[in-house]
Amino acid sequence: MDNKHGSLSINSENIFPIIKKWLYSDHDIFYRELISNGCDAITKLKKLDMMGEYTLSDDYKPQIQVTVNPEEKTLSVTDNGIGMTAEEVEEYINQIAFSGASDFLEKYKDKANEDQIIGHFGLGFYSAFMVADEVTIDTLSYKEGATPVHWSCDGGTEFDMQDGTRDSVGTTITLYLNEDCLEFSNEYRAREVIEKYCSFMPIPIYLNKANAETEYETIDPADKREDDTVIETIIEEAKTEEKENENGEKEVVEISPRTEKLKIVKRPVALNDINPLWGKTPKDCTDDEYKEFYRKVFHDYKEPLFWIHLNMDYPFNLKGILYFPKINTEYDSIEGTIKLYNNQVFIADNIKEVIPEFLMLLKGVIDCPDLPLNVSRSALQNDGFVKKISDYITKKVADKLIGMCKTEKEDYEKYWDDISPFIKYGCLRDEKFCDKMNDYILFKNLDHKYLTLPECLKAEEQAKEQTENDQPEVEVENADSTSATGDDTDATEEFDEKDTRKTIYYVTDEQQQSQYINMFKEQGMDAVILNHNIDSSFITQLERRNEKFKFMRIDADVTETLKEEASEEDAASLKEETDALTEVFRKAVGNDKLTVKVEKLKNETISSVITLSEEGRRMQEMMRMYAMGGMGGMDPAMFGGDATLTLNANHALVKYIFEHKDSEHVPTFCQQLYDLAMISNQPLAPEAMTKFIARSNEIMMLLAQ
Repeated sequence: MDNKHGSLSINSENIFPIIKKWLYSDHDIFYRELISNGCDAITKLKKLDMMGEYTLSDDYKPQIQVTVNPEEKTLSVTDNGIGMTAEEVEEYINQIAFSGASDFLEKYKDKANEDQIIGHFGLGFYSAFMVADEVTIDTLSYKEGATPVHWSCDGGTEFDMQDGTRDSVGTTITLYLNEDCLEFSNEYRAREVIEKYCSFMPIPIYLNKANAETEYETIDPADKREDDTVIETIIEEAKTEEKENENGEKEVVEISPRTEKLKIVKRPVALNDINPLWGKTPKDCTDDEYKEFYRKVFHDYKEPLFWIHLNMDYPFNLKGILYFPKINTEYDSIEGTIKLYNNQVFIADNIKEVIPEFLMLLKGVIDCPDLPLNVSRSALQNDGFVKKISDYITKKVADKLIGMCKTEKEDYEKYWDDISPFIKYGCLRDEKFCDKMNDYILFKNLDHKYLTLPECLKAEEQAKEQTENDQPEVEVENADSTSATGDDTDATEEFDEKDTRKTIYYVTDEQQQSQYINMFKEQGMDAVILNHNIDSSFITQLERRNEKFKFMRIDADVTETLKEEASEEDAASLKEETDALTEVFRKAVGNDKLTVKVEKLKNETISSVITLSEEGRRMQEMMRMYAMGGMGGMDPAMFGGDATLTLNANHALVKYIFEHKDSEHVPTFCQQLYDLAMISNQPLAPEAMTKFIARSNEIMMLLAQ
């Protein structure tokens, strides 16, 4: 053909500054675009061969060759795919997807910071101009009698096109890098970027360094392949040694046989895996393969707990593997990585439109060829189709967890402490997920046994029935126990309104709340352990969504089960003691709002306990969350009317205080009892702890006198 010089068919002064500034968020993405185009070209040629419209040679090996040349400041991407004729270069390159280029420029020229959906403009090739001052194309079409084409452009709107010299079907794109982007001609940087974007592309990708010294390796002759270049045959003769046999005679024995090796030019190793594990059916994958894939992709050498293999063909095509990583402590980062692919081409990490937010705590890969992409393939249309994909992934995760709970309960329990924050967070963020998981959330009880929510409720009902059978004449407290203050109109009104709710008791710190735990165990009562920082929000949500139960920390009230049966005479006596000791303790501890109750507890060794209503405590947690509370032990006065000091009328020290209210030692005993009750509830503030220690020494001195 005649040499041709012309202008690119766009209605703009210059498209390239737009491309360079904003079409792609990351400059290194040009590698993905050019290699992906090469893969497409090879795929098309193989399809023509399957259709009988072209015949590939018997030794045809589809491949992409990337060659970097740091001395010349160039890099090239070569494929042995379908190639292009001059007419096709004119249509696909010179006119820049002529059907929409002018509309594209007009619509998006002033929207540099917005993700726009412009995938149909086909501008992938032009990503090369983000890093190059000049780009050339050398191509030869598969069509019989086609003439090779050489095309060049220096980043303006002018191009040159003429006959080329390429003698094999395919295309080579060469980039003459600008000074700011020379890093991309570095072999190690090129490898890094290719492995980032192209690790699972369907065509083998090889990286070469121009003018590099030839490397060699040795192989057994039996392992020689047709394409191996043999440099020499290396023969090592057999080695012998003279030894004495069993008859005492000397003889020559062969100690190593003659060997023959071939020295060959080192075989190239593809940078990518063209058959990723997610493309296989789950039954064909072994546990070791899943673990090795996890290590390879995420560079995490802690084994994942388990995984979910997604494999769906209808109503959309989606494959992938989601891993549940092991989290050693709550201080570990639990932010995962979900890598999104489109036909094995890497798109981005953690795209929120496709991956539900709570699933981003996981690690995994998802390949969905049906996803609608924008021109840079780095953002998605937030449409109904994408929402269906997101819902499907959520459903599959829930189905896997439910299946494990039903059929692999032992493993499910073993994993629970690691996966529970993820599941609870998912329940908070996704109502459908919460609905499915409601009966398969595990709670660890005081004996460290795992119970589902229905099992917790059943156990609570059985414990209640047992108590009623043991003490039929006593009205056992229902889930609507009165508030810690005894006031029917206090801050626990929200809980008291729901009279029919069953109570699930819980602890947040087994060590700190050990006194309450022991009291519960003595009466055959149980509680669940909720010690993760997400649990407070989680149980609040469960209560809103379920009208049959409520959660109450075991130090929220002294339940009727822990008290002795009281006659009318006892009740009058307890009221008298309560009135008297309220005044004594308020004065001793300097808190005129302190609520004091005197009860006959079954455990005579316990002198006093502090309770804080569930409503009041949750309010405090919310205040701390919003930085309204202090760190460490809080001032007891902040409890306000929600805190109750319950004194045990059966304890000798309480009896002594009541009977010797005017004794000079009573204020000291009152302060000590109060602090002891506080310590069993939460750590004392630093100043209060200092006073407690000094007072303890003072009391011991009194005993020593």
